[in-house]
Amino acid sequence: MISGLEGIVTSSSGPSAESTAPHGTVPVGRDDLPDRVWTLPNALSVLRLLGVPLFLWLLLGPEADGWAVIVLMISGITDWADGKLARWLDQSSRLGALLDPAADRLYIVCTLVALALRGIAPVWMVALLLGRELVLGVGLLVLRRYGYPPLQVHYLGKAATFLLLYAFPGLLLADGSGWLPTVIEPFAWAFTIWGTALYLLAGVFYVVQVIGIVRAERAAPAGAVP
Repeated sequence: MISGLEGIVTSSSGPSAESTAPHGTVPVGRDDLPDRVWTLPNALSVLRLLGVPLFLWLLLGPEADGWAVIVLMISGITDWADGKLARWLDQSSRLGALLDPAADRLYIVCTLVALALRGIAPVWMVALLLGRELVLGVGLLVLRRYGYPPLQVHYLGKAATFLLLYAFPGLLLADGSGWLPTVIEPFAWAFTIWGTALYLLAGVFYVVQVIGIVRAERAAPAGAVP
């Protein structure tokens, strides 16, 4: 592995460098986490994943935006809770470190598709964010080609996801008339613009890390163990 790579990334379902690593020691990386399955944080992550099709149906079927916002709020709460519980209960796991970002991405992609189909989100934003996911997917294939697991979630990515998961309900609630949509709209767009910017920046950092790994592998002597 690239030396120190794990030191600059964190995961909400895994321990962070600041909260778990004693001073002067190497932070715990995803590969160092226990191989657990039946934990409370993992159950919350699975619950979030099960909520994705329900959320998408509420948006595109009956267009029950209020219920869709509730599902998204529950997702945001469990996103925060699974990381906290993993640390408080010492139940961090490799599976949790994979499920958590997977659920985040699914909610973001599904919400973008639904908002675009309903004409709420602008095409440019949808194209940028979906393009980012496509680029990261290619990066994942490159990592697998060199025998590396997926990189841990960068803290900027978590911040961006937090903003977007609050921006999308705002956009839904702002799609109407009356005093409430009028009040919510500027805040929803502020969260959307900042979340999009940070999400793209986190994607750039991810690509830079992948490029660094590829360069290091190509520069390594033949037969060397990464």
